[in-house]
Amino acid sequence: MPSIPLLHLFLILTAVLLNTLAQLLLKAGTNAIGVLHWGGSSDFWSNLLRLGLQPHLIAGLACSVVSFGIWVAALFKVPVSIAYPLLSIGYLLNAVAAWYFLGEHLQVNQLLGMGLIISGVFIMVR
Repeated sequence: MPSIPLLHLFLILTAVLLNTLAQLLLKAGTNAIGVLHWGGSSDFWSNLLRLGLQPHLIAGLACSVVSFGIWVAALFKVPVSIAYPLLSIGYLLNAVAAWYFLGEHLQVNQLLGMGLIISGVFIMVR
C-alpha cells in the first residue's frame, strides 16, 4: 500500500473529526428537544420549527456539510480504497466521545469491536 502524504492524511482525519463532532452535536440536539409528537399537521410544523431552530442541530448540520467538503477534497488526492477504511476511526471517536461527553455506556462487545477496528486500521496504514 502506498504511504499517504501528511496533508492528505490531515484532510481525511479532519473530515472524520468534523463528522464525529457533527454526530455528537446532532445527538445533543435530539436530547435537548426530547420527544416529538406527530399527531397532526400542526404538530408537523411545530416539530419542524423546533428542529430547525435547535442550535446543536444547526451546528451539527454545519459540521456535516464542512466535513463533506473536506472529504471530497481528500478524495481528489487519495484513492477511495485507502481513504474510505480510515473513516472507521470515526466509530472509535464517536463511541469514546459519546461515553465522555454524553454519558453513554460502553459495553464489552463495543470495546472488543473497537480493538478490532484499531487493529484493522493499523494493518491497513502499515
